[in-house]
Amino acid sequence: MSVMEAVAIKTKFAELTFEEKLDRLAEVAVKVGLGLRSGQELIMSAPIEALPLVRRITGHAYKAGALLVTTFYSDDPSVLARYEHAQDASFDFAPVWLQDGIANGFRSGAARLAIAGANPALLSKQDPAKVARANVAMSKASKPAMELITRHEINWTIVACATPEWAKLVFPNDPENIAMAKLWDAIFVSSRIAVDDPVAEWRTHGERLKKRVEMLNAKRYSALHFKSQDGATDLTVGLADDHLWAGGGTTAGNGVYCQPNIPTEECFTTPHKDRVNGRVRASKPLSHQGTLIENIVVRFENGKIVEATATAGEDALNRLISADDGARRLGEVALVPHGSPIAQSGLLYWNTLFDENAASHIALGQAYSTCLIGGDKMSTDELAAHGANSSLIHVDWMIGSGSMDVDGIRADGTAEPLMRKGEWV
Repeated sequence: MSVMEAVAIKTKFAELTFEEKLDRLAEVAVKVGLGLRSGQELIMSAPIEALPLVRRITGHAYKAGALLVTTFYSDDPSVLARYEHAQDASFDFAPVWLQDGIANGFRSGAARLAIAGANPALLSKQDPAKVARANVAMSKASKPAMELITRHEINWTIVACATPEWAKLVFPNDPENIAMAKLWDAIFVSSRIAVDDPVAEWRTHGERLKKRVEMLNAKRYSALHFKSQDGATDLTVGLADDHLWAGGGTTAGNGVYCQPNIPTEECFTTPHKDRVNGRVRASKPLSHQGTLIENIVVRFENGKIVEATATAGEDALNRLISADDGARRLGEVALVPHGSPIAQSGLLYWNTLFDENAASHIALGQAYSTCLIGGDKMSTDELAAHGANSSLIHVDWMIGSGSMDVDGIRADGTAEPLMRKGEWV
């Protein structure tokens, strides 16, 4: 595409009304993200501020033949009311009945769509012990539903909606209306709808990711070696036995092809929980449960974090890695080029959906069973025997940058360059 053609497309998109742009995002969510099929139910979750996007997604879902759309809303002031007024026992409680119902909906064939956009700093001033307890309780209650998602038994996706509190964090120096406009623009561009045909663009992007995945699967590396040019990171991530790389779209266990994350730029797989060694420094801050954890440095021995520091939010980091036995081990490793649109925006989004697609990253906690050959049919013990980690958490944090080199390590120990200065070789 020529520069003039690119400018013309950008100009054409800019001339659309906000409602038309929002409708494009909703259409992509249903047609590309979910691949929703006629006769399916849809279970959706969203912050209450996302109502205009929810309504458009609901409309497109019914046009695609949805049997029923059911939406659960979250409201930030109501969440804060719990921390301000609830009895102490509340923070060890979660509505198991509701989570069981959602899991039953998935087992009955429902698709899942989550709209991200809640205030990332909502709980930053609350008692971190209560926040951690409430998250553990919810993680336990929602585990049956989440297992169906991590096993990709159902078609699911996540899309984003700009909200005022989120926009203020990303653009703190702008008035609210300007910050909202800037965040929406960033969402539209990174979600690849600022083109003539967003659905076709996603097909093309998916094919690019598929070729990377096929190359990585053909190589059968036993490990990846990350080394930054400043020496702060020197990390070897052993890969699980019979691991599979994934990226872009995937065919769920119900046979529906979906795009789990919008946006997405990553190729990812399952590390071996006992074969991670070395030191790694985070390349971006991690926003977790309302706390910004900055300059994370950890050291792994035989898969387990044995040292962890941060210049800000260190208490939150220690609580995170103490959530359970698997929280100090890795459940995912992902390669993302530094040239991704999200990285090039230069923004810290305070939202993992975006920030994880700005740089190569690792995730503490639960592994994806679908990133093992035959993993979706394995028992918990079989998954562990192959090296897959198990945990109540799954938290991504960024380690890649424009100064990161990555080598693929073969079974005989020889190394091949995969990335140099953050870009694919």
